Amino acid sequence: MADEKTPQPSNDQVVTDKPAHDVETGQTGLNRALQGRHLQFIAIGGTIGTGLFLGTGGALSKAGPVSLLIAFVFVGVVVYSVMTALGEMAAFMPVAGAFAVYASRFVDPTLGFSMGWIYWFSWTITYALELTAAGLIIQYWNESLSIGIWIGVFWLIFTAANFLPIRWFGELEMWFSSIKVVTIIGFIIFSMCINAGVGDQGYIGFKYWVYPGAFAEYMVNGAMGKFVGFWAVLITAGFSFQGSELVGIGAGETENPSKAIPSAIRWTFWGIFCLFVATVFFIGLNVPFDNRDLQSTSTNASASPLVIIANLAGVQVLPHIINAVLLTAVLTAANSDVYSSSRILIALAEEGHAPSFLKATNRHGTPYWSVVVCASFGLLGFLNLSKNGETVFNWLLNITAVAGFITWALINVCHLRFMKVLQAKGQSRSELPYVAPLQPYLSWFGLFFNVLILITSGFTVFMDWDTSSFFASYVSIMLFVVLYVGHKLVFRTKVVNIADVDLSLARRGL
Repeated sequence: MADEKTPQPSNDQVVTDKPAHDVETGQTGLNRALQGRHLQFIAIGGTIGTGLFLGTGGALSKAGPVSLLIAFVFVGVVVYSVMTALGEMAAFMPVAGAFAVYASRFVDPTLGFSMGWIYWFSWTITYALELTAAGLIIQYWNESLSIGIWIGVFWLIFTAANFLPIRWFGELEMWFSSIKVVTIIGFIIFSMCINAGVGDQGYIGFKYWVYPGAFAEYMVNGAMGKFVGFWAVLITAGFSFQGSELVGIGAGETENPSKAIPSAIRWTFWGIFCLFVATVFFIGLNVPFDNRDLQSTSTNASASPLVIIANLAGVQVLPHIINAVLLTAVLTAANSDVYSSSRILIALAEEGHAPSFLKATNRHGTPYWSVVVCASFGLLGFLNLSKNGETVFNWLLNITAVAGFITWALINVCHLRFMKVLQAKGQSRSELPYVAPLQPYLSWFGLFFNVLILITSGFTVFMDWDTSSFFASYVSIMLFVVLYVGHKLVFRTKVVNIADVDLSLARRGL
């Protein structure tokens, strides 16, 4: 076998002394220059953004503080099942655009095609969203400036950043993402002080959990209304966690992946999980869920629950600081969007699902054609400058809303299949560079709840029917089905026979 290591007695096992260059990418033009810390911050950059800083406000008003907290913890457990499954596969087969390749190799080429393209599309459209959001955030300071100016300026900057050598890109992303991490830690400390009585409200404690209450009723009254509120914010929690899986996207450019990927998986998940849960906990402590400002539709700092807490406490300067952090948050996410989508495009090209010229790289290992194609979609942000264009743009964004749950569910599917392949070939999982814990139960758990949340993502539309909202909620699933069925009809692919899976395709040079 490739990894002749003595098994360790842990369920969360890592082999740390594996040579750094014994696994190739399969995409030979890419350079293995990323380190574990770069992977972590690329994922953090793509995860911590408007979902946490803005989306939690509306979610708190729907569900109440305890429901919101439970929702984030629950989705966090689901994400853990995805991250550990991805970590086991990515440490063994570290290729760029990892999970699109796994779907094609382990399950069905058609599944890899449809999974890869919908994930690619969600991140390219999100790039346009982040550029637009950056312009709107700047209008908090000067409303006379057109968002078109900032869409153009930031598009040039972050498209150029993605042409940098990958190590430089990783360093840039690390420092940008560090701003968000420091801000969240600072907010948590600030919230502790406010709760203890530093602000204008005096000592708060848990009084808002008593009145107006720990659980909000949403759409219907009674216990059912509280459950509806909880289930309605699972999508918000899921959207906030989306991007955690980007650790796997960079696997093909990671130095010493057998060591770096497991470490990055653990640090990324637990870092994001703890920061998210602590933030949501203190938001729920310090803002009553019936506060009218929570229902603001603004896209700048005024809608952030972090700012609402500062205003209630009488701290006037904090909104400007939070707005500046929001700006860095969306710009860091924009940077990650181009990176992740371009690596998915390489994976699709490598598997024959996209034109082969997209695999071309320059002497620095930058896939320039893939970057150009992905970055060009950021120009869709200019649709927001016209009324009709804004409607089109919003519909495109609906596709991204639950695409993450599709990807997460299929990562669990790939991992279940991967374990079956290993079993069929007589290879023990204890010999792998990283062993995911609680398997196969954890992957089955993640698959079940990812699918359940996905198919019920728009359940409220059935309680108060609206045709437009129905399509907005389920357009991602419709697109995925169209991609899958269309590719299946044209190429007549078959599910890969377990005996025919070749695990050595991406593990040359051993």
